[in-house]
Amino acid sequence: MIIDTTEIQAINSFSRLESLKEVYGIIWILVPIFTLVLGITLGVLVIVWLEREISAGIQQRIGPEYAGTLGILQALADGTKLLFKENLLPSRGDTRLFSIGPSIAVISILLSYSVIPFSYRFILADLSIGVFLWISVSSLAPVGLLMSGYGSNNKYSFLGGLRAAAQSISYEIPLTLCILSISLRAIR
Repeated sequence: MIIDTTEIQAINSFSRLESLKEVYGIIWILVPIFTLVLGITLGVLVIVWLEREISAGIQQRIGPEYAGTLGILQALADGTKLLFKENLLPSRGDTRLFSIGPSIAVISILLSYSVIPFSYRFILADLSIGVFLWISVSSLAPVGLLMSGYGSNNKYSFLGGLRAAAQSISYEIPLTLCILSISLRAIR
C-alpha cells in the first residue's frame, strides 16, 4: 500500500493538534489555581504591609521604608531572610519533636486546601463535609507549634509555643463560628 506524503503530513499535523489540545486543557485547569494562589499571596503581602504601616503610625515611628517603594517588599525580604537562616537544633531537646512540629503545622494548612474547588472540573476532594474537614484539618496547626516548643526542652521556648498555639486558637474560634454560621444558613 502506497501512502501519499500529503496524507502523512495531514496525519502528523492532526496528531500535533490533538497534543496541543491536551496541553491547552492542562493549562486551563492550572489557570484558576495559579490565579487563586497569586491573589492570596498578594492579599497577604498587602495586609502585612498595611499592618506594619498602621502600627508605625500608631506608635509614631517610621515604618518599613527601605525595602522597595514605601516598604512594599519588606515581607519578601523577611521571607528571604527566614529561608537563609541557620537551622539550629537544641542539644538537650527532642530533635524529632522539634523538627516534626513545624512540618505538622505547615502540612495541616496545605492539606486543608484539598477541599477547595479550584474550577468546575478540578476538585481535589469533593466531600459533603468539606467545610468541617477544612476546619478540623486546619485546627491541627497549634499541635505542631506545641510540639516544637516542647521538643526544645527549654521553658521559654515552650512558653513561646504555648503562646503561639493560644494565638492560633484564638484566631480560629471566631473564624470557625463565622464559617459554621454561614454553612448552617446555607443548609436551609
